[in-house]
Amino acid sequence: MAAASREGERHLLVERRADGVLILTMNRPAARNALSPRMLLELYDAWHEFADTRALRVAILTGAGDRDFCAGGDLKLTMPLMTGARQPEDDWDRELLANPAKFTDAILRGYDIYKPIIAAVNGNALGGGTEMMNACDLRVASENAVFGTPEAKVGLLPGGGSITRLPRQIPYAKMMEMLLVGRPFSAREALDMGLVNYVVPREQLLDKALELAGLLAANGPLAVSKIKEGVLRSSGLSLAESYAIENEVSAAVMTSKDAREGPRAFAEKRKPDFKGE
Repeated sequence: MAAASREGERHLLVERRADGVLILTMNRPAARNALSPRMLLELYDAWHEFADTRALRVAILTGAGDRDFCAGGDLKLTMPLMTGARQPEDDWDRELLANPAKFTDAILRGYDIYKPIIAAVNGNALGGGTEMMNACDLRVASENAVFGTPEAKVGLLPGGGSITRLPRQIPYAKMMEMLLVGRPFSAREALDMGLVNYVVPREQLLDKALELAGLLAANGPLAVSKIKEGVLRSSGLSLAESYAIENEVSAAVMTSKDAREGPRAFAEKRKPDFKGE
């Protein structure tokens, strides 16, 4: 897409920190941070940059404002465009229609990034918001956050990953209540069922996410990446198949420079200088 067509207020704010943390902020608070064609394409670019840039070790995904994390696909812009009910009006629309796989990459459905991603859920995360969070590895929620997949209430289904991911992440009965009944769950309920790691006051949300990101960024990046790869690739497989993948990722780490640097730094009582290799 031409540079000129990317002018205007960004629908995704991107902050690349010197400590290797990438902060992505969905930036449409007036529209409940719903996924517009432009936001989806900006997310696509950001996720691929994150995956391909060695210096970036951890990502944080959050939303602008105090009310909404993400309301899912924009029902006025994105969903009518994808169903053919709305004709493309600008370069963002045309690019998304020409490359529908960028939609699924943007919401991390089928696009596995073997680096840790933290969700900092700043408010309502209903529908697609919950699905975006389900793709993240660690989740911090503000006390006012609300979760749920209400699609069945309007005759639809949560096809952005929830049917696949939720059964692997929370207990069966709670998962089926979320998917079939479609009622909203509070942040405390989400914490109790293990859907999120922490619930904090809104003003502490980003600090807590950054605290976790700092701990992850300080670990061996190759080890962290291979751990996540092993978990994702072995999910749903037999023990024998899973052990084969575990052996593969273990060998990659144990023969690395980082695997020698870590114990050496520990013995020398200094901070390890990991290179991710």
